[in-house]
Amino acid sequence: MLEYVRKTLLALFAIMLSVPAALATERFTADDIKSDIIGKRIYLATPFGGEFPLNYRRDGKVDGSGEALGLGRFAKPNDTGRWWINGDRLCQQFTSWYRGAAMCFELQRIDQTRLKWTRDNGQTGTARIGNSI
Repeated sequence: MLEYVRKTLLALFAIMLSVPAALATERFTADDIKSDIIGKRIYLATPFGGEFPLNYRRDGKVDGSGEALGLGRFAKPNDTGRWWINGDRLCQQFTSWYRGAAMCFELQRIDQTRLKWTRDNGQTGTARIGNSI
């Protein structure tokens, strides 16, 4: 009986550990990006604890401001660019940020309001999906 209980508890523990991992690997499709990202403000988590807002506008434009994070001392705090969808990836290109280079992101759902992003160069991070703009 004790062995049965031990095996059952181990199985339940394994299931509990796999549920968050499964959620984190649910990849956004192009349709998910259109419905859950476009027309919203997305808050990128920063390494120093703040959030960096980006606005993905329905007209194909993206803009952001790092003024609240004090980025004006180091770089241009505001920029605009354009976004597009390539396959199941969200792509963007700003006027001056990242030297105007285009980049694409694979998005994975963590939960209803949080996502993990992986840039085409392998960099990763998290973001929070905000309200409609």
